[in-house]
Amino acid sequence: MQTILSKSATKAFVGRSAAPVRPSVAARAAAPDTVGMSGLDYCKTLPGISAPFPDMFDPAGFATGAKVSEIRRWRESELVHGRVAMLAALGFIVGEQLEDFPAFLNADGHVTGPAIYQFQQVEARGAIFWEPLILAIGLCESYRVGLGWSSPVGNGFNTVKDASEYELGNLGFDPLGLGPKDDPAAWKEMQTKELNNGRLAMIAIAAFTVEELVSHQEIFEHLALRFEKEVILELDDVEKDLNLPVTPIPELVLEELKN
Repeated sequence: MQTILSKSATKAFVGRSAAPVRPSVAARAAAPDTVGMSGLDYCKTLPGISAPFPDMFDPAGFATGAKVSEIRRWRESELVHGRVAMLAALGFIVGEQLEDFPAFLNADGHVTGPAIYQFQQVEARGAIFWEPLILAIGLCESYRVGLGWSSPVGNGFNTVKDASEYELGNLGFDPLGLGPKDDPAAWKEMQTKELNNGRLAMIAIAAFTVEELVSHQEIFEHLALRFEKEVILELDDVEKDLNLPVTPIPELVLEELKN
């Protein structure tokens, strides 16, 4: 009896913590019948396929031989990572450019420099950083898992719900009502734009991180210095071609370019 009650309690709690978000009219119209469909064929029906790869970009062949359930899990992961990367890329730029802006908390000049080192500076001043961050992430992920993931019992372990129950990435968050939910073609196009921007953001945030680890400079500071160096070199070449004396570079600029 205790085992039965335990299983019942698990089923009642897991996967039901969030109110269901019904797929939109556009999503239901665009959703294919996945019965008997291969993972590769199902993947080709999803948003995210666009030029210059009109037949899908999968050089490693991950979709070949994959199940529909695996494709759905991978797409859900791609959406989540893309959204996080877009927020992170924006956070890098905003944090570095507005670090001294008086409207921001701690904008007193003590939290400065490359974004990858700013959270350590917040902790060094005695502020709480990781605890509220982990709590916020936990709440968001709990809602998402409860909404879109199957109960982790039986065959539902590590599986996203079927298309009839859950539209990939649709958490019901559209406060401005931008989603054209009654137009399947426009809805799919908007989803493709989100995926493409998320993919670009994932590449960008990786590049931001590597650049700051190597140069120890802020993103736009690094860009400005590289541009300045190229302009100086180009001017030197022009002066040499015209047999003019090469303009000496100020010591301050030389010091900046060395760092």
